Amino acid sequence: AVAEVQLRDDQYTLDHMRAFGMYNYLHLDSWYQDNVYYVDQFGRVMNLSVTLDTTLQKPREVFRLPTDLTACDNRLCASMHFSSSTWVTLSDGTGRLYLIKSGKRGNSTSEKWEIVFNEELGSPFIVAHSISFVKSDAHSLAVLLLRVEKDDLDTKGSGFHVTLEWVTIAERKEGDHTYEIIKRRVLQGKSVPHYAAIEPSGDGLMIVSHKPFTFMQSESDKLEENDDAKVSNEKKDPLYYWQQTEDDLTITIHLPQDITKDDIKIHFSPDNVCVTLKDQPPLMEGKLYSSVDHESCTWVIREDK
Repeated sequence: AVAEVQLRDDQYTLDHMRAFGMYNYLHLDSWYQDNVYYVDQFGRVMNLSVTLDTTLQKPREVFRLPTDLTACDNRLCASMHFSSSTWVTLSDGTGRLYLIKSGKRGNSTSEKWEIVFNEELGSPFIVAHSISFVKSDAHSLAVLLLRVEKDDLDTKGSGFHVTLEWVTIAERKEGDHTYEIIKRRVLQGKSVPHYAAIEPSGDGLMIVSHKPFTFMQSESDKLEENDDAKVSNEKKDPLYYWQQTEDDLTITIHLPQDITKDDIKIHFSPDNVCVTLKDQPPLMEGKLYSSVDHESCTWVIREDK
């Protein structure tokens, strides 16, 4: 049977419900589309493959959590995320994170899941997302952990806040196969995100949520921020803004002050757009993702350029 966890009496808010109460115990392996996994009551990770006629094969054990899950009163359900075709991040629901090298998964019965890293990271969490990437020649994994935590300062609201912890784990040195945490960053917000993911390069987060998330600073971040301050002063506005609906897409570009209507040349084709100012190299030029009705395309200058 599936290792099910009921919400406790002190987990009564809508955020608890969204984060943990509506959690799906069946995990799809996005790298091998017909493979699903769940954690059973004995702490075993069970794999099922779904064949085309929608029948489930017999579940088979691929990994066993080394801890006794039932011993922890304060636990959440176990959660996992497939970071790549050979890496898995796994939480046992007690606050411990496992980094697992699974080898090629798919239907091979020979897969052997091996723990490469495991560490206690504080209060229990759900693994919201994870990715595997290579940065400055070192293999790294970034994991996003979701928690709903008591907030003593919140007297008017639910008394809880939502925390996203962004943890980066990297190989100590190439070929060493030992991993360590190199960065932990915490964001706080007041609603469980509808969607939260780490960018494929490991450099940023994408969050869709009802209420904003902000970084909580630690001392080491403050030191870094001073170094970054010089750089961020030079940051420029985006070259363009893009909006899209079912029928139209709109690109907005800020013009330099001295540009008049006669200085602008815009060329539309079914799969390309090019914007040139005076006789300078194109300000913006590129292939579109998909074809447009170029004869219906127009441009306007607003009063604020």
